[in-house]
Amino acid sequence: MNLLVFLTHPEVVIDPQVPVPQWRLSDRGIARMRMFTEATAGIRWQAIFCSDERKARDGAQIVAGSAGLEPVVARDLAENDRSATGYLDKVAFEAHADRFFAHPRESIGGWERAVDAQTRIVGAVMRIDREAPASGNILVVAHGGVGALLLAHLSDRPISRALDQPGGGGGNLLTLRRNPLALVHGWRAIEDLIA
Repeated sequence: MNLLVFLTHPEVVIDPQVPVPQWRLSDRGIARMRMFTEATAGIRWQAIFCSDERKARDGAQIVAGSAGLEPVVARDLAENDRSATGYLDKVAFEAHADRFFAHPRESIGGWERAVDAQTRIVGAVMRIDREAPASGNILVVAHGGVGALLLAHLSDRPISRALDQPGGGGGNLLTLRRNPLALVHGWRAIEDLIA
């Protein structure tokens, strides 16, 4: 079976002085990406794609380096656009995220609407599936919020925070069958691959 694995970047260095798209992976995030690379060493990746945000690029580069590939950056894999508010502390961010998922047709504090982000991420993953080598496995390194929107689409469910990735640090994956795209497995943490 040809698979597309959608992996969310793991833990980042949170720095209010740095724009969120430029945050880098933390030491723990790097270690978890290496763990993913080791756990999937038996998979031959045909292509690796990532969003243009640094944390996703850095994560993709770790896997790509072991696979002898160069990640392909795709801007439409980005997280939902939250630039209108910039950095929010954890309490404010969680409140905004709750509203983002609960009211998908509204712009919450100037954020990209959930329905628009969903259209974008679904279109991006479908395009990647079409344009990548027809056979083989593909890795996409992106973000949790848009991953939840992708999961809602694939499982034919309404947009809901209940579909958000588990845990608080990222590093979770969805497994899809390719040609045509279909959900094989919902959210699993990187650690589940080696359990």
